[in-house]
Amino acid sequence: MTLAVQRAPARAADAPLVTGEFAFAAADFRAIAEIAKAEAGIDLPESKATLVYSRLAKRLRSLGLPNFTEYIDRVHGDDQERGNMIAALTTNVTRFFREPHHFEYLKKNVLEPRAAHIRKGGRLRLWSSACSSGQEPYSMALTVLSVFPDARQLDIRILATDLNPNVVAHGKRGLYRNEEVAEVPQALRTKWLEPVTGDADSMRVGEAARALVAFRELNLMGNWPFKGPFDAIFCRNVAIYFDHETQGKIWKRLASLLADGGDLYIGHSERVSGPAMNILTANGVTSYRKKSDAQR
Repeated sequence: MTLAVQRAPARAADAPLVTGEFAFAAADFRAIAEIAKAEAGIDLPESKATLVYSRLAKRLRSLGLPNFTEYIDRVHGDDQERGNMIAALTTNVTRFFREPHHFEYLKKNVLEPRAAHIRKGGRLRLWSSACSSGQEPYSMALTVLSVFPDARQLDIRILATDLNPNVVAHGKRGLYRNEEVAEVPQALRTKWLEPVTGDADSMRVGEAARALVAFRELNLMGNWPFKGPFDAIFCRNVAIYFDHETQGKIWKRLASLLADGGDLYIGHSERVSGPAMNILTANGVTSYRKKSDAQR
C-alpha cells in the first residue's frame, strides 16, 4: 500500500520562524544560512532556526541593532562581524582527553613505535585541526611528553588551528579552571601543569607542553598554508556541521596531508566517506590510517 505524502506549503519569505525580541523571518534565516555555508561550509537546515536565533540575538543586542535585516547587512560588509557570527553558530565543546581511546592509540601506535627514529633526529608532526580553546592539542602535547619528556629538544611539533580567533587566543594562554584540568591524569597534571600565582582556582599548562604547540587561525573551507605531512590529524566533531558533499571534500584534503601510515581521528558520531576511503582504512574506534602507495 502506498501512502500519500502531504508536503508542507512553501513558507513565505517574510513569515516569522521564531517569535521573540527580534523579528526573524524565513528570508532572514536563509540569508544567514547562505553566509554560513559560503564562509565556513556550515549546513543549516530550517530545523535549526531557533538555535540560530538564540545565538545571534545576543549579537544584535551587543551591537545595538534593531532587527536581523540590519544585522545581515552588517555581516555582509564587516569581515570581523562575519567571523563573530560564525563563531556564535559553532559549538566549542571540548575537554582534556576527550575520547581517551584516541590518545591511548596515539601513544601506543604512533609515538612509541616511532620513538627510536625520533630520538635519532626523525620528525613528528601532529595537527589539531579544530582545536577550540586548546584542550585537545594540549592533551596531544601531554601524551607526547609521557613518551618524550625531552620533547622540546626533539623535532616534534603540534599545529593547533581553529576559525574562531577568541578560542585560539584562549588556547595560547593555556590557562584553565581546576575543574577543567581534572580530566588530565594525575601523573601528567602533577608533572606538566603548574599553579597560577594569585589564582587558586586555575592552573596553567606548563612551558614544556606549550612550547610544542603552535596556535593559528584557520578556516577549513579556505586555503591551508602548509603541506604536511602529518603523522596524525585530529578532526573531531567538525564534519557534523557540513553536508555530505562537503564532508567528503574535507576528508580527502585531510587524508592527502597524512604521511603514509599516518592516522586520522574523528568524532564519535562521524564516519569518513567519499574519495578518502580509497586512501584511508578504518583501524580503530573512529580512527583511520593512510594506506601506503603499495596498498592503494
